[in-house]
Amino acid sequence: MVSNASDRPRIGITTYLEPAIWGIWQREAALLPRVYLDAVVAAGGTPLLLPPVGTDPSVLGVLDGLVIAGGCDVDPAAYGATPHPETIGTSPGRDQHDATLIQAALEWERPGRPVGLPLLAVCRGLQVLNVALGGTLHQHLPEVVAHDDHRPAPAAFGSTEIKVEPGTLTHRILGAQATGSCYHHQAIDVLAPALTVTARAGDGTIEAAEVADRAFALGIQWHPEETRDDLRLFTALIRSTR
Repeated sequence: MVSNASDRPRIGITTYLEPAIWGIWQREAALLPRVYLDAVVAAGGTPLLLPPVGTDPSVLGVLDGLVIAGGCDVDPAAYGATPHPETIGTSPGRDQHDATLIQAALEWERPGRPVGLPLLAVCRGLQVLNVALGGTLHQHLPEVVAHDDHRPAPAAFGSTEIKVEPGTLTHRILGAQATGSCYHHQAIDVLAPALTVTARAGDGTIEAAEVADRAFALGIQWHPEETRDDLRLFTALIRSTR
């Protein structure tokens, strides 16, 4: 079921599955930083949470768009690599959940609309998108770029200057340059065949990639939900659902 034009589009957002504490309880919980929810609401959508339990791609039938959220390292087994010592806290079940929803979203068919449910993949989301389509990752980016600017300190976001390729969806949304809040130590290495690089950092790190034959299937390496005064990516996602 797709929203009427007068409705707020329903945007599914993937979640974490982590030990959590609230009130007197300490249990495993599906959770997500609130900034994702606020960004979707502020851009004009209604957020629906998609926990990595009981994955069923038919849930896309009640959505108008999909956000693959950031989070933990991608399990290198997903792309046939041996774990690096800095690759920790992986969640293979969440990797599979996100990859299943990505694959289904890219092939989703709706009457009178282009193939594919509008998709925005954030940080780890871009990495899962690349792996799901046959690419690989740098497991510890500081060894590649010789600095820690993409993850400067625990729980501290860095700032990345991004150069955007002209003639791309990313360029239509952001223009030639952008500044992104970043927190990651992994990034795309071998690009999946179905993806096109649409933005890079000054050190060459791939910052955005698109599925070329879909109207809106965009992955970004930074965290736009952390920049509350710049909703352009979320607004573009919402508009693409109309």
